[in-house]
Amino acid sequence: MRKIIFALQVSLDGFMEGPHRELDWHMVDDELHSHFNEELRTMGAFLDGRITYELMAAYWPTADRNPASTPPEAEFAGIWREMPKIVYSKTLESADWNTTVARDVVVEDILALKAQPGGDLALGGARLADSFRRLGLIDEYWIYIHPVLLGQGTPLFKPADNRAALTLAETRTFGNGVVRLRYTS
Repeated sequence: MRKIIFALQVSLDGFMEGPHRELDWHMVDDELHSHFNEELRTMGAFLDGRITYELMAAYWPTADRNPASTPPEAEFAGIWREMPKIVYSKTLESADWNTTVARDVVVEDILALKAQPGGDLALGGARLADSFRRLGLIDEYWIYIHPVLLGQGTPLFKPADNRAALTLAETRTFGNGVVRLRYTS
């Protein structure tokens, strides 16, 4: 059975974006971007919320034609374009780039998607991940902690009524000081 893997970058103080939704504090260098490419190219699909999908769709479809793109960025553009995507949105009417729009997170639909053959499913977007987390649908958490304190912003996780015990499966430190913590549920 395929796994649902939630991967996101956070500041050391637990924020996924700054107070004005900025992401300029991400320390994604060639080493880290190459790692993302290695992990994501084997996925079976990207599952994103509307905000994450629109951010990705605004840049990645043509990033490999941008002369300023690094080789890992150009490589990811191809990975992103070709990967099947499901975007969860109540407002988005249609989506391009090999994307299906789903209105709601339906447990039975997600379980059927997990039972299909193919690579694991990469979950993107904190709001969507919160829905998946509350429904017990996330199999692994890949949290990339950047060595920066933002002081304020959007927290990675919303308060919840239930506790989720996780098991640390792996840690990895990158040359730029980013640390990946991989947890299984």
